[in-house]
Amino acid sequence: MMMVLDHVAIAAEDLASAEAELTAAHGLTFQGGGQHMDMGTHNRLIGLGPSEYLELITPCPDIPAPSQPRWFDLDRFSGAPRARSWVCAVTDLDAALAQIPFPVGKVWNLGRGDLRWRMTIPEDGILPFDGLFPALIEWQSGGHPATRLNEVGVRLEALALETPQAEALRAALAPLFADTRLSIAKADAPKISVTLATETGTVVL
Repeated sequence: MMMVLDHVAIAAEDLASAEAELTAAHGLTFQGGGQHMDMGTHNRLIGLGPSEYLELITPCPDIPAPSQPRWFDLDRFSGAPRARSWVCAVTDLDAALAQIPFPVGKVWNLGRGDLRWRMTIPEDGILPFDGLFPALIEWQSGGHPATRLNEVGVRLEALALETPQAEALRAALAPLFADTRLSIAKADAPKISVTLATETGTVVL
């Protein structure tokens, strides 16, 4: 079983103001998106090619909060928009979970519009390794969000993870994920950053 990068979640406190801020600062053009009724969130997207995308996601004030903490640890998020989590696609979620020797969350059956997917969401909202281990997703029907987005000339150049548990995270991911864009470095506190190549230059979030 190998995981492949599906999307990166950029968290913020308010969707409209975060989109305006990122557009003004970096020229990023968001599209599509919608509401996640089960998780009490909403999003906007940027395509990163035929099978990857960037997701700007926040709690939605128009939807009741879920019975558990929101995904991507959004309930504890504050501050400027920044990379919060990353998500990897698998073709068989149950088989993938059987090969990971630690819990990565409960499997939820989710949907938005005609899109349907299964995804791992921890009961406390926090993914393993202080949120740096990826959530897993299995797309089921409706295609993939990236194929519905306009081409805007943005690509993911690098995904950088910093953590006090760098060696352990590297060992956990080694048999599951192979992508030269990923780097894992030792640091005092966990952090995710993404580097994007755009038509006007490089953007780091």
